[in-house]
Amino acid sequence: MTSRLVAAVLASASLAGCANGGDRGRATIWVTRDRGTRVLLQRTVPAGLTAMQGLDRVAHIKTRYAGRFVQSIDGFEGSLSARRDWFYFINGYEADRSAAEYRLHAGDVEWWDYRSWKTKMVQPVVVGAFPEPFLHGYDGKRRPAVVVYFTRAQRAEARKVARVLHGRAIENLFDPRAVAANVLVLAQHKKPAFNATTRGGAGSPVAFVYSGDPRLLLRRPPVGHLRYEVGR
Repeated sequence: MTSRLVAAVLASASLAGCANGGDRGRATIWVTRDRGTRVLLQRTVPAGLTAMQGLDRVAHIKTRYAGRFVQSIDGFEGSLSARRDWFYFINGYEADRSAAEYRLHAGDVEWWDYRSWKTKMVQPVVVGAFPEPFLHGYDGKRRPAVVVYFTRAQRAEARKVARVLHGRAIENLFDPRAVAANVLVLAQHKKPAFNATTRGGAGSPVAFVYSGDPRLLLRRPPVGHLRYEVGR
C-alpha cells in the first residue's frame, strides 16, 4: 500500500525547486568502500570549490578523461575487469555530472563510494546522507520537505522530525503540499527499514520510506547513516 502511495506522489511532483545557500560556509566529504560499510575518510572543505577540487584537497586522487573522471582515491583504483569503480553522491543523490562540474554549496555532503557494479550500476538516491537531501537539496536548490504520518499516535514524533527537516507534518500523502516536495513517509510496518526512491534524476523529488522508531531519525548520526538502504 505504502509503495503505491509513494509512487503516486513522485509521479505527480513537478520539477520546481527553491534557491538555497551559496559559496560561503563548509561542505562535508565522505569516502567509503562497499556501499558505505567501510569508512576511509571524513573531512570538511570550503564551499565554492568544485566537488573534484574538494576531493583533491583531502585525498590523493588520480583522474582520467581530462580530469573529469576519478580513477583512484588514496590507492583504491577503479577496474573494468573487476567491475569496481568510484561513484559519488551529493546530499544522497547520485550526481548527474562530472565532479569537475559540480560546485559545492554550504552544507553539501559529497560522498564517494568504491564498490562493485557487477549487479547494479545505478543508484539514483540513497538514505545514507539523511537528513539530506531534505535540508540542502541539490545544486543549491532545496525542495519543500513533508513528513507523512497515518495515525494520531505518530503525530507528535512526525512533527519533531518535520521541525528538524524544516518542513511540515501532514496526515494525507495526497495533500497538495506534498506535490513537488521531498517526502518522508513514516510507515507502520513493524520490521525496521529505510529506503529512498525518485522518479527523476539528481534534484528531483524523493520519497524516503521509514519504518521503526522515529526517534532514531533524530539521533546523531541517524539511522541509516552511510548506508544505501536499511532492511531491504
